[in-house]
Amino acid sequence: MELRELWAKMKEALVSALPVTAIVYLMALTPLFEFSKAELITFTIGAIGLVVGIGMFNLGADLAMTPMGTHIGSGLSRQRKLGLLLSVCFVLGLLITVAEPDLQVLAGQVSTVMNGTLLVYTVGIGVGAFLLVAVLRIVFRKTLGSILMLFYMALFALALLLVVRGNESLLPLAFDSGGVTTGPITVPFIMALGVGISAVLGDRHSTENSFGLVALCSVGPIMAVLLLGVFSSSDLAYQVPEYAVSSDILASFLHAGMHTAKEVAIALGMIVLFFVVCQVLFLRLSARSLHRIAVGVGFTYVGLVVFLTSVNVGFMPVGYKLGYTLAQGSKAFLAAFGLVMGVLVVLAEPAIHVLNQQVEDVTGGNVSRKSMMIGLCCGVGAAIMLSMIRIIFDFSLVYYIIPGYFISLALSLFVPPVYTAIAFDSGGVASGPMTSCFILPFAIGACCALQGTDAVLRDAFGVVALVAMSPLITIQLLGFRAVLDRHVREHLAMRRMLGSDDEQIISFM
Repeated sequence: MELRELWAKMKEALVSALPVTAIVYLMALTPLFEFSKAELITFTIGAIGLVVGIGMFNLGADLAMTPMGTHIGSGLSRQRKLGLLLSVCFVLGLLITVAEPDLQVLAGQVSTVMNGTLLVYTVGIGVGAFLLVAVLRIVFRKTLGSILMLFYMALFALALLLVVRGNESLLPLAFDSGGVTTGPITVPFIMALGVGISAVLGDRHSTENSFGLVALCSVGPIMAVLLLGVFSSSDLAYQVPEYAVSSDILASFLHAGMHTAKEVAIALGMIVLFFVVCQVLFLRLSARSLHRIAVGVGFTYVGLVVFLTSVNVGFMPVGYKLGYTLAQGSKAFLAAFGLVMGVLVVLAEPAIHVLNQQVEDVTGGNVSRKSMMIGLCCGVGAAIMLSMIRIIFDFSLVYYIIPGYFISLALSLFVPPVYTAIAFDSGGVASGPMTSCFILPFAIGACCALQGTDAVLRDAFGVVALVAMSPLITIQLLGFRAVLDRHVREHLAMRRMLGSDDEQIISFM
């Protein structure tokens, strides 16, 4: 059974990875790029690993991560002990965030700015705290839009305070932290946790309440890093990591694979240990369910190791070189290429497929996978294009972030609440491994070519934040269109009814 499911996931992964791979090969054929033989071989191995990794991860998420989150959420809720529920959720949020591979990638790329461990634990505390807020929202049945509006107003105030204190360069990193926090391990687990809690404690609006956890958990890291920047006076000098392909290809993959295997083992080990404790205390699932979850954990582990190793070794150097080379040519072409890459990267993000399926299931097909994918592709493509424009003209991220969030928060007042919850969850999911491991190096390369290394922290970082922000607008526009369509249908139905009455009156006379 698992083999048939794995083959189906592999075919989906192949379709997802082909566009990014094809465009790199097409660029390699042009005289603009001079890829070495080692770079092309490394990228090819990485592309194959990408397909295998995404396929195995998606199967593992279906078999293990989603059921584990659902069982823990519903099991904790049935205990009817709010203190226990909140305590466990805080620890869970901290543990899975500290071990999140996406966050480790970001921390490694900014280790010259601040201590990477400090950044990881700061973000982890932020996620744990706001996971409590998300659970309390479900328990007390509060609307997501008003809570988000309150906290984003606080974020804008902290951002302005950071500018006043002269640490504006840390602003893009803070918003990027919110984007990378919700990675391939965290998203399926947190979303399923929300579904489980909402199924037990929710009301007739349980569909809306099951979403929103990822949205609020993305706010926590931004606020935590902004607070760290407000009270920090450290030097923010940035050094660009060395994006180079080794001539010893096998050794580079083995070294990166061993390092990644250790990180992923810690990540999954924490979650599995937590699940075992819950199983002993109150879950008590059947042996058959536990066996299926164990198989899923195995697929998840191998899939993530293969995926992250392939992306780190095969994709990051190519992304940096593409950005650096294209920035030396036409600026308009650089922006257009960013748009195309945004669309293609969405197709290769593994967690997006998990999100789209969960959205379609929970909403009963009212929000289809196809409409979600189209909205995310348009939003992320526009975000990366706008990031390239910001790098070209060298201006602050606040000119995008503040208007963008104001628009998204304003839309939340006019669309069905479920669309707001889905939109903010989509923002966290869209900025996954491909964004931090391919698009961020692409932006860093473009910035190094146009503005120099001193501007990287200020201009290149923030691309993840824009990728996370763009679905907030595009998905809510889908909801706004749904509202308009409903009003139009109601108006036409009313006119038909009145027209029928008029005809009856005329015939009677």
